[in-house]
Amino acid sequence: MNFEFSLDPNLPSLMDEQDPLATLREEFYIPCHENKQELVYFCGNSLGLQPRRTAEYTQEVLSQWQSLAVKGHFEGPYPWMPYHEFLTEALAQLVGALPEEVVAMNSLTANLHLMMATFFRPNQKRNKIVIEQHAFPSDYYAVESQLIHHQLDPKIHLITLAHREDLLFYTEDWLDLIHQQGESIALLIIPGVHYYSGQFLDLKTITEAAHAKGCLVGVDLAHAVGNTVLSLHQWEVDFAVWCHYKYVNSGPGAVGGCFVHQRHAKNTSLPRLSGWWGHDKESRFQMNAQFQAIASADGWQLSNPPIVSLAAIRASLDVFSKAGGMLPLRKKSKQLTGYFEYLISQQLSEQIKLITPSDPEQRGCQLSMVINSPKTSGKALYQHLNDQGVSVDWREPNVIRATPVPLYNRYQEVYQLVEILKEQLL
Repeated sequence: MNFEFSLDPNLPSLMDEQDPLATLREEFYIPCHENKQELVYFCGNSLGLQPRRTAEYTQEVLSQWQSLAVKGHFEGPYPWMPYHEFLTEALAQLVGALPEEVVAMNSLTANLHLMMATFFRPNQKRNKIVIEQHAFPSDYYAVESQLIHHQLDPKIHLITLAHREDLLFYTEDWLDLIHQQGESIALLIIPGVHYYSGQFLDLKTITEAAHAKGCLVGVDLAHAVGNTVLSLHQWEVDFAVWCHYKYVNSGPGAVGGCFVHQRHAKNTSLPRLSGWWGHDKESRFQMNAQFQAIASADGWQLSNPPIVSLAAIRASLDVFSKAGGMLPLRKKSKQLTGYFEYLISQQLSEQIKLITPSDPEQRGCQLSMVINSPKTSGKALYQHLNDQGVSVDWREPNVIRATPVPLYNRYQEVYQLVEILKEQLL
């Protein structure tokens, strides 16, 4: 379905009627506003909506615990011992990886620390980490603390790549930095989609340049997984970490995900912070004090995971499978976000500055808006939208983020949002 955009008020209804993925909305609970109407929910970049099947999948685990107790580890349709493996195939498809390269475990920042324990091994020559300016604070804290852990001064050993005046990061700037300082860089931590601007970075090109200089590359996919089409194995990034509570709709604080490229995952001699669940499955219960890593991303696991949280992830991944994977979702996402951008550019270009790239290949479904109007401030407009039952979010100092998610958002909702913006700004 490809429509030519126009300002015709009937167009969004027509697009919704002909949307081949429209019925996916029925897979989710849509919260209601105070006026008892369904919320227009554009906060999937912060917390995704709950799939209807989540309760069934989590109740299945609770019932198993109730009836089987400890035997639930080995019995039932989804025994707990291998439960994380029931997610592996779908996760691999979601991020463009081999099954042996992915695992659901821990949280994003915990996984980032585990990965840096393996892949940041500073020496006299290579002892610097690169991170982008205005990185998500948790990533910055993790990187800074890793440097301090190695008795390195972040003021010297942390390189911050600056964004340009438009708040975007240009591939050539990454390449210039790698060319100039690559000999001293041990590791680059790159955002997949930047949380503030919604920019999708060229991970393939940056990774190739970094590897050519002998640097390793890790990626934070918090805002990219379930949002963009990823090919982590093909791009040869060394590792990646992400959460599942945004676009993957697995609930607040859901267990995170981790990717370790095959060339590393099979290397069981790599140094790591080890735990029992990462030990070879065949000999795990021999209780041997000699650690033997599983020859896959599973080898970085620490403890048995929280099964109820994994059940919620499994429920959401089944919705992605019903959608046909990321390709059809991405096609709709480009159309849905493109329509959003079109309406703003045609009617509110003087009042709203979009800092998200206009090129669909350089963004996911998020648009970040800076309000420039004598009639209202950005913060006041954000509050008004929420009061009207349109859920968007605010990021200091002056950005409203709105995210039309292809799994459950409609073209009519995009139109409704822009109509409210027009009422307040024109």
